[in-house]
Amino acid sequence: MAEAGKTSLRRVIAASLIGTTIEWYDFFLYGAAAALVFNKLFFPSFDPLVGTLLAFATYAVGFVARPLGGIVFGHYGDRIGRKKLLMWSLVLMGLATMLIGLMPGYDSIGVWAPVGLIVLRVVQGFAVGGEWGGAVLMAAEYGDARRRGYWASWPQAGVPLGSLLSAGILALMAGVQSEADFIAWGWRVPFLLSAVLVVVGWYIRNRVAESPMFESEIEAAEAPPSMPAIDVFRERPRAVLLGAGLRVGENIGYYILTVFSLTFLVDVAAETRSLALDALLIGAVVQFIAIPLLATLSDRIGRRPVYAFGAFGLGIFSFLFFPMLASGSNALIILAIVIGLVLHASMYAPQAAFITELFPTRIRYSGVSIAYQLTAIFAGSLAPIIALWLYKDLHSSVPVSIYVAIACAISGVSALIARETRGVELAEIR
Repeated sequence: MAEAGKTSLRRVIAASLIGTTIEWYDFFLYGAAAALVFNKLFFPSFDPLVGTLLAFATYAVGFVARPLGGIVFGHYGDRIGRKKLLMWSLVLMGLATMLIGLMPGYDSIGVWAPVGLIVLRVVQGFAVGGEWGGAVLMAAEYGDARRRGYWASWPQAGVPLGSLLSAGILALMAGVQSEADFIAWGWRVPFLLSAVLVVVGWYIRNRVAESPMFESEIEAAEAPPSMPAIDVFRERPRAVLLGAGLRVGENIGYYILTVFSLTFLVDVAAETRSLALDALLIGAVVQFIAIPLLATLSDRIGRRPVYAFGAFGLGIFSFLFFPMLASGSNALIILAIVIGLVLHASMYAPQAAFITELFPTRIRYSGVSIAYQLTAIFAGSLAPIIALWLYKDLHSSVPVSIYVAIACAISGVSALIARETRGVELAEIR
C-alpha cells in the first residue's frame, strides 16, 4: 500500500494507455494485414474476395480465444493481482506478433503457413482477452468516482492509438515501396517492430504499483475467491448480460468501420491502399481525441445517454456510410470514417467505467473481462466475415447496414435499461 501511494494516478494512466496501445497495435495489425496482404500471401490460389474471406476466418480465430483469455487472466487477476497478469499479457502478445512477422508464406511451406498463422492468432486473442480488464481496472480503481469515466477512458483511447500506429506504419511501408516489395517483405516490418514496443511497455508497466483497492480487498478477505468466474455468473448474471449487450453494436460497428471498410475501399470501390489507410489514420486521430471528451461528458450527464446516442446514431449512419465510401470522393471517404468512429467513441468512451461499475472488487477482473469478451465470438470476430459474405452474395451494402443497425439497436436498448452508475463508489459495490 505504501508503494501504491507513491504511484501517481497519471503514471498509472500512462502505463495503462501505453500498454493497451501496444497490445491493440499488435491485434489490429493482423486485421489490417488480413484485409490487404494475407489473401495473397497465405491463400494465393483463390480470387481476391474469397482469399480475403479466408484471411478474415483466421482473423476471427483470435476473437474465439479472447473469452478464454478473459476467464484465465480474470481468475488469476482476482486472486494474485492486476499488475502481474498485465505484464504476462504484454509478453504473450508481443511474442505472437513477432512470430507472425517471421511466418513463411504458402509458397514456401504450403498448408503449414495458414496453420501457423491460426496458432499465433489464437495466442494473440488469448493475450488481448486478458489485457482489457486489467488495464481498465488499474485506471478505474486508482481514480476517483467523480471522474472515473474520464480516467477509465484512457485505456480505451489506446485502441484507436494502436490502430493509428498499425495503420500508420503499414501506410508508410506501402507508400515507400512497390506493391510487389510490400507483399514480399514490407508488411513484415511492423510485426517485427512489436518486439521493441513490448520492451518499452514492460519497462513502463513495471514502474506502477498494484491496485490499492485490490490490495485492500485481499487484506480484508479471509481468502481470495477460489473460482471468481463461477461467482460472476452466480452473483451477477444480469450484469454480464448487460455488459454483453452494450458490447454487441459497439464491437460489430468498430470492425465494420476499421476492417471491412478497408476491403470495401480496395476490392469493391477500387480505391488505393494508401487512401484506405490514410482515411483510417485520420479517423483514428479524431477518435483518440474524442474518447476522453465523451468520457468526461458521461461523468457529467451520465453513462446511459452518451452510450445510447452513439449506438442509435451509428445504426442510422451505417446506411450513409457505404454510399460515402463508394462516392469516389476522397473527402467523403475520410468524412465517413471520421463520423463513424466518433459515433463509435460515444459508446466506447464511457464503456470502461460503465462495465467496471457493474461488479464488486472481489470478482471485478473476471466480471469485466467476461462481460467485455463474451461478445467477441459472435460479434467482432464474425463482423468482417458476415459483412463480406452479405455483400458478395447480395451485391449490395444495404444488408450490411441492416446488420450493423440491428446490432447497434441492441446496444442502445441495453444502455437505456441499465442502471445509471455515474459517481458510484467502487468500494460500495457488494
